[in-house]
Amino acid sequence: MAFKPNYNLARADRNRAKQARRDEKLRKKLEASELRKAAQNAQPPATAEAEPGAEKDK
Repeated sequence: MAFKPNYNLARADRNRAKQARRDEKLRKKLEASELRKAAQNAQPPATAEAEPGAEKDK
């Protein structure tokens, strides 16, 4: 005789898998954001005071 299907267990498994995919996507997104922030902070700003006397010649 076959077993009775356990719909609650199957649904819980699907929900767990969905949550794991969401968590992985969010983790990758946060890592990319941190890399962009680190790269942005490592570079000196191009527009902020490159040469203090450069605009006085105009």
